[in-house]
Amino acid sequence: MILISSCLIGEPVRYDGQHQLKGNLKTLLEKGVAIHACPELLGGLPIPRPPAEIIGGDGFDVLKGHAKVMTQHGEDVTPMYIEGAKRTLALIEKNDIHAVILKANSPSCGSGEIYNGHFDGVKVSGDGVTSALLKQNGIQVYDELNVPDTLWSNCDMI
Repeated sequence: MILISSCLIGEPVRYDGQHQLKGNLKTLLEKGVAIHACPELLGGLPIPRPPAEIIGGDGFDVLKGHAKVMTQHGEDVTPMYIEGAKRTLALIEKNDIHAVILKANSPSCGSGEIYNGHFDGVKVSGDGVTSALLKQNGIQVYDELNVPDTLWSNCDMI
């Protein structure tokens, strides 16, 4: 079983109330080999919500207490991001999920690259809070731009 970010299967849950539908990922849900969740909603954030970025590091740093997730307006939303990550991990453990496909660049879901914390559109190496927690717990994390062929073949999608 796979977990997919809700925005990637067409749910309008992004910070701006939009989605980022990827039809091939929605097909996995329809085939019954995936479920979906939005860590930011699981953490209690509303739709829409101000854009947020990690300030002072990446998701691993947030989990250590060395960085924060801040909105563009200066509100500290770190506790909601950590709570969403924990609830996502619990959902994964409950459903025996071994791989996740999360939204690229997100302060929650980004895997390998996130925005730099200056709200200027510049990306840096790093992981979002949820991605970091999942990786710490041995979960394979991918984004919609980097889904390995083996994952598709395991889902009979070739």
